Amino acid sequence: MINYLEEYKRWCESPDFDEETKKELLEIENNEKEIEDRFYKELEFGTAGLRGIIGAGTNRMNKYTVGRATQGLANYILEQGVQDKGVAISYDSRKMSKEFSLQTALILNANGIKTYLFENLRPVPELSFAVRELKCTAGIMITASHNPPKYNGYKVYWDDGSQIIAPRDKDIISKVRDVKEYSEIKEISKEEAIERGLFNIVGTEMDDKYINTLKSLILNPEVVKEQGKNLKVVYTPLHGTGNTIAERLLKEIGIENVYVVPEQKEPDGNFPTVDYPNPEDKKSFRLALELAKKVDADVVLATDPDADRLGIFAKDSKTGEYMNYTGNMSALLIAEYRISQMYKKGILHQKGMMITTVVSSKLTRAIAKEYNLKLYEVLTGFKNIGAVIKREEEQENGYKYVFGFEESYGCLIGDYARDKDGISAVMALCEAACYYKSKNQTLWDQMNNIYEKYGYYKEDQVSIVLEGSKGAEKIKEMMTSMRNTLPEKIGNYKVLGFMDIDKDYVKNMVTGEESTTGLPKSNVLCYDLENNSWCAVRPSGTEPKIKLYMGVRGNTEDDANGKLEELKNAMVTIVK
Repeated sequence: MINYLEEYKRWCESPDFDEETKKELLEIENNEKEIEDRFYKELEFGTAGLRGIIGAGTNRMNKYTVGRATQGLANYILEQGVQDKGVAISYDSRKMSKEFSLQTALILNANGIKTYLFENLRPVPELSFAVRELKCTAGIMITASHNPPKYNGYKVYWDDGSQIIAPRDKDIISKVRDVKEYSEIKEISKEEAIERGLFNIVGTEMDDKYINTLKSLILNPEVVKEQGKNLKVVYTPLHGTGNTIAERLLKEIGIENVYVVPEQKEPDGNFPTVDYPNPEDKKSFRLALELAKKVDADVVLATDPDADRLGIFAKDSKTGEYMNYTGNMSALLIAEYRISQMYKKGILHQKGMMITTVVSSKLTRAIAKEYNLKLYEVLTGFKNIGAVIKREEEQENGYKYVFGFEESYGCLIGDYARDKDGISAVMALCEAACYYKSKNQTLWDQMNNIYEKYGYYKEDQVSIVLEGSKGAEKIKEMMTSMRNTLPEKIGNYKVLGFMDIDKDYVKNMVTGEESTTGLPKSNVLCYDLENNSWCAVRPSGTEPKIKLYMGVRGNTEDDANGKLEELKNAMVTIVK
């Protein structure tokens, strides 16, 4: 742990830091708790790279921490000898995103590395696509995804368009740590970078390529054109990047009635109409649902600020109510639609695979079994899904990617990118809505059809927020306690199996047999319970929380909901 008072003093006195930064820090000189929070540690790469509150300090997102991360990345790229391929850079609508993206480009340029900076904000999936399209060595997205307005972040991608994974992430952070002084960060003017051919702008031609690629993935274009005249869609980008692409894409595929929430249409890093720009939060749909009722919409869609996540409500025609979908539900609705259609059309690959995470719905197992697909369950973080795609691609007789998702409201319908894509999910949901409309069914009807077919799989999660250094210590204690005390029962459920991914340990609680996980180390504990139920616990990689996941399978919706509530209460009791 850093000596936070010494580091605070250094930032206040060193010529490495500008007067604006020093002024901000001097305003908190009598607030030791705030000083500790800003300086007790350095920001590190988690499941989604660098992420933190904007402000001065080692534990904050600012031009110094961003600069140090970029210089460390530049040193790594130069050491690998891949600087000539260049780096693609995009950013979202958050405070300081544009400034951080320009700074990042110029630091890379100062190190002799070519950059391709998007002319304006763009979704993260388009950045992943662009890395592959431009054959770059890396990509950087300035975003804090769905976090509150005070946050920003820095996601690093590698040449396959996927976020960096082990051991590369550790090697890069090691290079970042080697940058001991902020004075080591190299600088160049934009004019000189342009003159040297290092600074390049990416314009709307990349939008065209990305949109055309997505359109090529539509399975029933004629049905979309026919039913797109009747389907009514309300969409909100929640003040983020989504509408740089979404509205145009839907119009081009034939969805004629697209209503974008006017109060949330324009990018705004203050996110003035929501407390939390996250489509996982039902409250973020308030304005969209008001508009939906006015126009009698069939589907209500929201993407988060960097547009990798999609949240949905769909109208239940029987009650007139708009029904909320979890990330598991919306992804598996898309999966069942796309996979069943590929199967019917004879284009489902014989060696196809689905990829999900260890904390996502076990309904995935049933769908994979139904269509004879290989199923991989990986660690949380879409980069781990990307890693499996790459590994199988590189094998002579590897499995072909069909669909991948994680419960945190993100899926990828094709292998054109390597991150979850809320834009293609918007398109796929609307295509599915058109298809089921042609059968006189709603998306909610289809969700119930899926449950009738496979069983009522229901999932939930609980996040316990514990901020600051004391919170981090408490989370550590909670994980240690659970790791060392293996219960025979959780709630009403007998524990059949236990997996400690950090210790690469699996125990069959029925036979006593012990084995390994086959997964990279990660601080995650998983419990396989009787009656197709399960639960898991892990600290968040990007926020000060411990996250509890749980799922059940019921015979009816009421049965599943009751079982889920009981399991959730049991999990919270055990952890606390």
